[in-house]
Amino acid sequence: MNTIIDSVTLDVADLEAAQSFYADTFDLGDRLRFRTSDAETSGFRGYTLSLVVSQPGNVHALVDAAVAAGASVVKPVTKSLWGVGGTVQAPDGAMWKIATSSKKDTAPPSRSIDEIILLLGAEDVVASRTFYTERGIPVAKSYGRSYVQFDTGTSPIGLGLYRHASLAKDAGVPAAGSGSHRLTVNGALGTAVDPDGFAWAPVEVYS
Repeated sequence: MNTIIDSVTLDVADLEAAQSFYADTFDLGDRLRFRTSDAETSGFRGYTLSLVVSQPGNVHALVDAAVAAGASVVKPVTKSLWGVGGTVQAPDGAMWKIATSSKKDTAPPSRSIDEIILLLGAEDVVASRTFYTERGIPVAKSYGRSYVQFDTGTSPIGLGLYRHASLAKDAGVPAAGSGSHRLTVNGALGTAVDPDGFAWAPVEVYS
């Protein structure tokens, strides 16, 4: 399968500050790009970026690095039935969830990341799922009107849909929000806008 998502672009108020923050914390390289913008936005922006790691020590290492660089803790790192995780908000406003399904460390802690997953909040999961499947993105897992995980092949970033209110609750913030998502997905759809207003752009535009 061809790459579905090459990278994501975050609209930020301070380009140099954003570049410095992410270089010092998650170090995602070309998977994360930036564009200066003063677009109006408030509240929940309707998406989260998840960093999936191999063990709890890595969760703590990444969260600690983000907080030291200026991020705010939204949900402290906690252990649950499914694993260990926490959520932080970057200085630019983007919401990041760092999590692992493991409950024990098996190696020294590091900031190594196994997966990046973009979760889009959908008002109507079925309608948004149809938008993507009609454009050639197959479904890997689906849970009715609640959640969809797409099969993005070898893409450096995975893609999923989650009911908007449920995604906000999972992130630990109120569901209300307005204005720009401040996010562009660079990948196989070219120029497109999904039912929830998330914009896609051709990869070459941001190369």
